[in-house]
Amino acid sequence: MTKVLIVYATDYGNTQKMAEVVASGATSVPGIEVEVKFAEDVTEDDVIASDAVIVGSPVHMGSPDWRVKKFIDQVCGPLWIKDSLIGKVGAVFATGGGYGNTGGGAELTMLALLNNFAELGMVMVPLPKITPGYPLGGLQWGPYGRSAGEHMEQTGVTEPRLEAAKHHGANVARVAAVLAGKELFAK
Repeated sequence: MTKVLIVYATDYGNTQKMAEVVASGATSVPGIEVEVKFAEDVTEDDVIASDAVIVGSPVHMGSPDWRVKKFIDQVCGPLWIKDSLIGKVGAVFATGGGYGNTGGGAELTMLALLNNFAELGMVMVPLPKITPGYPLGGLQWGPYGRSAGEHMEQTGVTEPRLEAAKHHGANVARVAAVLAGKELFAK
């Protein structure tokens, strides 16, 4: 069984909703087990036991949520020292409600997280532009959920904007399934 861990933080429930949609996409792939966890509840053992880690964050001032940063620093940091995540699959998604169609800062948030995955030696899975739902909820880095209107009023992430997230979960799961169980890097 290939295990996908989805880690998220949320303020208004939008990132949690998106995490659940990503999980539904991942579980649509045969042989995939998914665990969805709030960032502050994730342990080193959770990450080690996973074949893929998908991290979702709301945008905070153009960067990842502090709880996601804490997860990266306190859980992933020690695993970096031990080279424990080399060859595992990593992917990201974000939600935002600021100005701009993606909710100002979603791209920077995803890039910051992908930078951490590169440092950890993970195999990163982007979001191809042919992904269903891409025009409403996709960037090459991953899916995003616009959670506010033009005047930054909370609207929540709408169903059409979640389509890319579901397909992203399935795509990440397929990549993880291909790589699972194969010793790709000598330790």
